[in-house]
Parts: sequence; structure tokens; C-alpha cells
Amino acid sequence: MKPQNSGHFNKITFGSLLVTLGIIYGDIGTSPLYVMKAIFGTTAIKKDIVLGAISAVFWTLTIQTTIKYVFLTLKADNNGEGGIFSLYTLVKKINKKWLIVPAIIGGSSMIADGIITPPISISSAIEGIQIYQPDIKTIPIVILIIIILFFFQSYGTKTIGKFFGPMMLTWFSMLGILGAMYTFQNIEIFKALNPVYAIELLKVHPDGFYVLGFVFLCTTGAEALYSDLGHCGIKNIRISWIFVKATLLLNYFGQGAYLLTRENEKLTQIIDGKSITANPFFLIMPDWFLPIGICIATLSAIIAAQALITGSFTMINEAMRLNFWPKVLVKYPSLIKGQLYIPSINWLLCIGCILIVLYFEESSNMEAAYGLAIVMCMISTTILFTFYMILKRYNKIFIIAFFIFYLGLEICFLIANISKFSHGGYVSIIVAGILVIVMTIWYLGKKIRKNYTEYVKLKDYEKIICDLSRDETIPKYATNLIYLTNAQNKDEVESKIIYSILHKRPKRADNYWMIHVNVLDEPHGMEYQTKRISDKIMRVDFYLGFRVAPKISVLFKKVLDDLTCSGEVNPMSTYESLKKNDIMGDFKYVIIEKVITYDNELPWYESIVLDGYALIRKNSISEEKAFGLDNSSVKIEYYPMILHPKPVIDLKRRL
Repeated sequence: MKPQNSGHFNKITFGSLLVTLGIIYGDIGTSPLYVMKAIFGTTAIKKDIVLGAISAVFWTLTIQTTIKYVFLTLKADNNGEGGIFSLYTLVKKINKKWLIVPAIIGGSSMIADGIITPPISISSAIEGIQIYQPDIKTIPIVILIIIILFFFQSYGTKTIGKFFGPMMLTWFSMLGILGAMYTFQNIEIFKALNPVYAIELLKVHPDGFYVLGFVFLCTTGAEALYSDLGHCGIKNIRISWIFVKATLLLNYFGQGAYLLTRENEKLTQIIDGKSITANPFFLIMPDWFLPIGICIATLSAIIAAQALITGSFTMINEAMRLNFWPKVLVKYPSLIKGQLYIPSINWLLCIGCILIVLYFEESSNMEAAYGLAIVMCMISTTILFTFYMILKRYNKIFIIAFFIFYLGLEICFLIANISKFSHGGYVSIIVAGILVIVMTIWYLGKKIRKNYTEYVKLKDYEKIICDLSRDETIPKYATNLIYLTNAQNKDEVESKIIYSILHKRPKRADNYWMIHVNVLDEPHGMEYQTKRISDKIMRVDFYLGFRVAPKISVLFKKVLDDLTCSGEVNPMSTYESLKKNDIMGDFKYVIIEKVITYDNELPWYESIVLDGYALIRKNSISEEKAFGLDNSSVKIEYYPMILHPKPVIDLKRRL
């Protein structure tokens, strides 16, 4: 089943390419703001270092971004959708259980990247003002922009989204023009096309091999590019990348050509007792254009931040559907398909971004921490994509070559980035680590609870439930009684549901519904299937894509309408006074909450996982809100979950 939003981007038009520029390239497109500044820092400008830096950037963008992501990884689309969780749903068919490890690590690292990208992009742009006012305090300005940006997330990006495409077209055009002005004034910079200079950079740069940690910043947006595949389509991304890469390289080469004119100098200067590092990105701008350039850079940085924020929302939503993340409130601020807003994640990201700004203060300090998390995401993608190629029966030699080359390259980037750990890299690692722990505990907790859940055959209780439904000595509980069940087998149900119907205040109803939600390996599937167990019992199975919100109340009404039209059910009330006036029957949802009791003997690791699961669950939203149910029609029942009960105590009565 193809996603409903993919058809619009099957054709290549100027409009679709413009939208692609606005959505896809915010992160990687703003990298010229800080890459060259990070590579040089306090290092004296030397010809070999300049040529080596430009060469390393050129070949990194070519090998890592163009070949691995744009040419190869984009092929791994899950019904038009991309991203590490989409890739995982494709390869988990191989039945390698350990593949969940790179999926969780990669997803966590991607979200952690969303906390540091907005501060570094916005700070790098705003710091251009220091060319005019070296003593200006940029921190309050950056924090104000971040707060405003996150505040408007709840309104969606429908209006400002129309502004993204033209703005990014202006941005990339500016990159290309500014870069070309210096590039063609000093064509010696084209020597950097020789990869030998990139290799020599590791020898001549003061940081040696570890300079790769700063070179890596030029490709950090490649993973986000893959995650946004579903928004624009593979054709639009590949064609627009030609323009984007050309302008990026022109700007990098232009910065390099400018630096060649300042050989033996340093970008760092002491002004009023404060160390200020000049940014080559702003230095190549004519003086009259500088204010305009700073404004355009700031707006582009905001768009880059916006892309990471919405990407984080999508990742968390997918994680919830795959049982990697606890249920949190999801809102849909506009009618645009796929656009969502998660308040809890929004404000956590906002707080995280503000703390990053306050802790690091300047973009040059953030550069030392940036990239460590995202390289782990890229390694995870390499592992998962290798299994995707195995699944699709690619040439074995090609698969082995791909795996060895890219895993080796990315491990080199990882080792180089590890040097950043003590300089602030630990921040992104701590954030990613917390996300990994939460995802792991939630996934294992649900798995443990499921393993200890007892299921029974509905057929064994069919007669007694039908008798209960006809027993007028028992007050009617509801016309339609609906239970949410986790039973995969359509003939089974949890024993607690039977206990709820027959024992915990017998619940007499005209119709008993058992609803189960299946999460598909595709993103946008929306189907259902019904099975009549008996005259009084009906089972409904929903098959929803991992990006579809499980709004059970809305979905069930649609099912009821279909079954009414086909004559399979009569939704009218059976109460005489209501029936003769054609009043619709009432509906009551019952959700069973399983509570871990102290009367259990569990292995120590299961006990730790379940304790963590319970703690996380307390801070997540309730089941009725997660399934979009009206609180007035929901009954929550709590049942003790007995896991490995303790031996019966041999207690005797004294005579």
C-alpha cells in the first residue's frame, strides 16, 4: 500500500523540487556556517591544511552523502518512507533479533542530534553580528529565537512551510554565488580535488587524525535526508541534490580560496580581552552584503532547526508504534498528512537546546561536541542497510565491499569524534544513552509482560457469555461492551478479560467486542478485519501502519457504519423507550491495567526492567488518551499480574 502523500512527488516539477529544498536540506545545507571554522579554529592557516581540508570535505560529501545515502540508502524505502525505524521494519523480516540493537541506538542518536543542531546552527548565524560588535552578547538572542521557534510548533508549519522552499533556494543560491566569487579568483584551490591532499591533512594538521571529527560535520545532515524521504520522494531528492551539492562545494572552495590569501595568519583574534574566532563563511561576504547575509543565514538556520524538530516528532511517533517508546500525547496541528506535534518532546527539546546554549555559550564550543552521536546513527544505518541488501539479494561481493568500506570509514569518524568526548561530546552521548535506556526498558518491559500473560479460548466461554447477555436478573452494564486485547490469535483473549466479564461485577451487554491493533511493517496502511465468534461476540482487528495514529474511537465508528450498512449489526439501543425513538445504543470501553504485585519471584534482571517500566509508565499518558477514547465512555480496571508466584506458605491453624 503506497502512502497517500507520495503520489504528489512522483513527477518532477519546479514546485516539488522547491519543496524538497525547504524540507530536506536544512541540516546539511547550513554546514558551511561552521565546518571550516571548526577545522581551523586557532590553527595557523597553511596552504597544505587549506587544500587538505577542502579535499576532505569534497570526498566526504561525495563518498558518504552522495554515494551511500543519495545513491544507495534511499533505495531502501518502506512504501515511500525512509529513516532508520522504517529501515528496521524492512530488515526485521530476516528474523535476526539483535537487529533491534542498531535500530534503537541509531534512533536514539538521531533524536539526540536534534538537541544540538538548532543551537549550533542558530549560534553560528547570529555570531556573524560580532563582526560589527565584537562585545555583543549573542546568547540571549539565540535563546529568544529558540523559545519562539518551539512556541510556534503547536500551530504547525502549514503557513511558514510555504516560506521554506523559496528561502532555502535563496540560501543555496547565495552559497554558490559567494563561493564562486573567490573560487575562480584563485583556481589553485581546485588542486583539492586530488584525494591525496585529504590524506595529507591527517599529517599536517595539528590535531592529526582527529581533524576528521571536524570534517565529519559537513555530512551530519545525510541521515536526516534519508529520514525525510517520505516527504518528497527519491527522484526529487536526487535531482535537487545535484544543485545543493554544487552550491555547497562552491562555497567550501570559495572559503578555501579566501583562506589561501591569508596564509600564516590565524582566524582567532583577541579583542577587548576576549578571544574571537572569525568565521570564513562571513569573511568572504562583501561588506555591503554582510547584514543581508547574516539575516539569510539566521533564517536558514531556523529552517534547519525546524527540520530536526519535526524529524524528532516523527521518530518518537514511530518509536511509540513499534513499542520502543512510552505512549505520549500526539496532536495534529494541521490537515497536512504526516504533520504532528508532541508537546512533551517539544518542550524537552526546547529545554535541552537552551541548556546547550548556556553550557557551551559559543558555536565554536558546540562544534567540539557535535557529530559524536550522529556518527553512531550512521554506523547503525550501515549495519541495517547491509541486511537490507542481503534481503534483496544484492551481489554478495558488493555487499561485503559496502559493509567493510563504510563500516571502516565510519569507525574512523567515530574514533576521531571520540576525542570530542571530554570537550562536550559527552552531552550528546548522555542524551542518546538516556534515550537508549528508555527505549530498551520499554521494549523489554512490554515483552516480559506479554510473556507472562495468560490467554484462553473464547469458544470455551461463548455459551456462558451468551447466557449472561440474556440474563435479565442482572442489570445491563452497556449495550455494546468493548475490550482492547493484545491477543494475536483471533480465537483467544486474555484470561483477565473473561474474569472482568464474569466475575468482577458480571457485565451484561447485548454485544461484546474484542478489538486488537496490529502494527504493520509499512507506514500508512489502514485496514480492518472482523470475525464473529458467536451471536454476541465480535472481534475486530485493525491493521495500521507504524505512522498511523491508533484513534480507536474514530476507527471503530467507521467499522460500525460499514457493518450497519451490510446488515451485520444493528447499532440501535435495545432499551424499549430508546429503541422506538431510534436512539443509538451506548458504548462502553473497558481497559485492563495490569499491576505488578509484590507476590512475585522474578529473575533480578526482569525485576529491574519491570520496575523501570512501571516508573516510565507513570509519566506517560493513559491508555484511553493514547487510543483516542472519550474518558466518559471508558472504564479502567486494575488487575494484579502474578509472575512466578511465591510458594504456598505451609500455615496451619492451631487447635
